[in-house]
Amino acid sequence: MSREQQAVACAKKAFETGRSKPLEYRIQQLKNLQRLFTERQKDISDAINKDLRKSEVGTQLYETLGLEGEINLTIKKLKEWAAPRAVEKNLLTLSDVVYIKPEPLGVVLIIGAWNYPWAVTIQPLIGAIAAGNAAVVKPSEICVHTAKVMERLLPLYIDKELYPVVTGGVPETQELLRQRFDHIFYTGNSVVGKLIMEAAAKHLTPVTLELGGKSPCYIDKDSDISIACRRVTWGKYTNCGQTCIAPDYILCEPSIQDQVIEEVKKSIKEFYTDNPKTCPDYGRIINQRHFKRIMAMLSDSTVAVGGDSDESDCYIAPTILRDVKPEAKVMQEEIFGPILPILPISGLDEAINFINKREKPLALYVFTSNDKVIQRMVNETSSGGLLANDCLVHYSVSSLPFGGVGNSGMGCYHGKFSFDQLSHQRSCVIKKLNMEGVNNMRYPPHTLKKLGWARFFILNNVDLGWMGRMALLAVLAVAAAVALQNYRH
Repeated sequence: MSREQQAVACAKKAFETGRSKPLEYRIQQLKNLQRLFTERQKDISDAINKDLRKSEVGTQLYETLGLEGEINLTIKKLKEWAAPRAVEKNLLTLSDVVYIKPEPLGVVLIIGAWNYPWAVTIQPLIGAIAAGNAAVVKPSEICVHTAKVMERLLPLYIDKELYPVVTGGVPETQELLRQRFDHIFYTGNSVVGKLIMEAAAKHLTPVTLELGGKSPCYIDKDSDISIACRRVTWGKYTNCGQTCIAPDYILCEPSIQDQVIEEVKKSIKEFYTDNPKTCPDYGRIINQRHFKRIMAMLSDSTVAVGGDSDESDCYIAPTILRDVKPEAKVMQEEIFGPILPILPISGLDEAINFINKREKPLALYVFTSNDKVIQRMVNETSSGGLLANDCLVHYSVSSLPFGGVGNSGMGCYHGKFSFDQLSHQRSCVIKKLNMEGVNNMRYPPHTLKKLGWARFFILNNVDLGWMGRMALLAVLAVAAAVALQNYRH
């Protein structure tokens, strides 16, 4: 057996023991995971600094703080989330117990991404643990140092049989995908997402795909442009632009383009000093392959700010492009780097039309002081999430589902949505062996009279309230007795 086969077999065997199912065990595992982030912060930060040049404070702010909050919420709410959920009854099930029981799916494969290697790998793991599953964790090989730390630390804190870590590159991932899982959770790009879905289809395995795409940002002339640009600058250049929900490009009217450029330039200086290369809060491109990919996007557009780079250091300065054409290279794929194109458009109508002609994005941003503009964006476009007058922060709201639509992904997670996404919502109806007379309408021989009764019971879903239900139950009991008596005679 390969290492990947062994990990999957081990997780499956551990799941079959049933030890992941009791809520107390799930909560204990989550508490152990919480302890990892408090006791091993230095190991985590050092590895991420080597991979992405993130500072220790930046690592906590964008990677581990959110995970700690997610674990706290999950521990607090797990009993409520996992409890049977009562549902509305119809007249035929009035005397029955009818409910939904969330149950574990089994063994989940979690394939993480490199841009926020802890956040996007451990967040779904929290959901998998909470839902009572086993999970095989595959961190991204592109973050070499972080993958090694994850492989070393996770087994020290959580059940290493239920939650094995498998490291490696494309061959190892392909081998994992040949195995049978009960769910696959992938964060990354749409090209790989299609391969994941293709592999999953062979086993009819459901998938959650957190992908990305070109998230538009419309800045209305009727907005506080200074504040709007400050927030866009933060959203765009955080993690050196390597954020799946970063504003990918700006749409604005030509009359405000120069002001937008000046305000973004001012914010770049405020956040990252005159020399971002020496600023500890400004990161680096993950590797030289991505460096070359991003730099190639600049060739047919006009640089308004920045543009300087250092390949040996994987450094690209915060860059703004002006008067960008829709057919420019930078508009053909998700940038995933510190380049901000500005496309002049005539106004809101053209902005909406421009967005709707392209693939549905993971996020859509609109900056305006006009509520009608916001409502038009809400009503006339489609995206994974929409945020007005800010960037990125919807990711941190656990009560909102985070996920894409169309080309930007499928399925969602965060908070209760993670639990539900990685659970099977089992339908349960518990009946008693009495009131058999009511069932007579469904048994052959089929008659028009029986059809009439069936229509009454199935189509009249009235909310009777408690007193009404008691009265109707009494009537049904009498009707059942009469029907059964007639049936016997």
